[in-house]
Amino acid sequence: MNILIVKMSSIGDVIHTLPAVNGLRAHFPDARITWLVEEAASAIVASHEAVDRVLISKRSRWVRGLLGASCLENAKEIFRFVGQLRDTRYDLVIDFQGLMKSAALVGLCRGKRKIGYNRTREWSYLALDERIEPYDMNAHAVYRYLNLIRHLNVSTSEIKFKIPYDEKDLSRVQTMLREGGWSSGQPVVAMSPVARWETKLWDAEKFAHLADRLIADSGCLVVFTGNEADREEIANTRSRMNHPCMDFSGRTDLRGLAALYAISTCVVSTDTGPMHLAAATETPVVALFGPTAPWRTGPFGEGHQVLRSEISCSPCFKRRCDSKTCMQDISVSRVFDSVAAILKRS
Repeated sequence: MNILIVKMSSIGDVIHTLPAVNGLRAHFPDARITWLVEEAASAIVASHEAVDRVLISKRSRWVRGLLGASCLENAKEIFRFVGQLRDTRYDLVIDFQGLMKSAALVGLCRGKRKIGYNRTREWSYLALDERIEPYDMNAHAVYRYLNLIRHLNVSTSEIKFKIPYDEKDLSRVQTMLREGGWSSGQPVVAMSPVARWETKLWDAEKFAHLADRLIADSGCLVVFTGNEADREEIANTRSRMNHPCMDFSGRTDLRGLAALYAISTCVVSTDTGPMHLAAATETPVVALFGPTAPWRTGPFGEGHQVLRSEISCSPCFKRRCDSKTCMQDISVSRVFDSVAAILKRS
């Protein structure tokens, strides 16, 4: 049996799909499972034990390239990608994305059964020939994706992520930590302060105060994480601190980041992909939520703390807001107390 998983983005959504794919692997142990994913999240999928083949869409790069000097080369790469997409006749195609960008590729691929939710956004369900009734949008995304595979009589009793990192990744991260002054047994608190929505951001000044207090009062090593684009914002936060810390932004791939989170005692994060990665490694997360709904996309699993201000307009799901009160009302002391409780338990 050939199965095509279509979940292209974002990092958090790809992570939330992993339990469903693990369920498919357990139910169809001899199947060849292919995953169609965008470049940014591909590292999570590429070496996952449940996946045999990965097709990587470079959609964002291709769109930019079609308007530039590399137009011809991009066109050739797109044609090669479409050829790969169509080189297999799939018994099952499952669209976990439910957007036009996934529907276009579901329509292009060769599949006997194309399954997904009905009445999804952007009319994407038109590419399907088996449409499942919509699931409760206030349920966590993990449960929404698991519900989709129940249509195939796949058991969803065991929820496992199995984030792919290994001893080499752990060893590499431990070496980086030691080079930064980490001593064995010292608790590591990782902080992921940057998010794509400006409404999800907590003040740099507050992150700086929190980090200083954790270092001074708890003897932690604080490590900021992010990608290369986040370095400026993290540098801004670190410039406000009185104590030394480490900056891993742009220094690890997703496997290395997962290894760092697995080593960490606690992760403090806004609502972003790294938060879900940390939760999937079963490291306790203190998650700061404002405009979004933690019951839909909060850190999945036990032992996490979600902090929000509980004002009447939250969640609003707005990317822009003049006041950002929902995030500003989360105090440093409240976050510190949550982290300190986790450190005490550990």
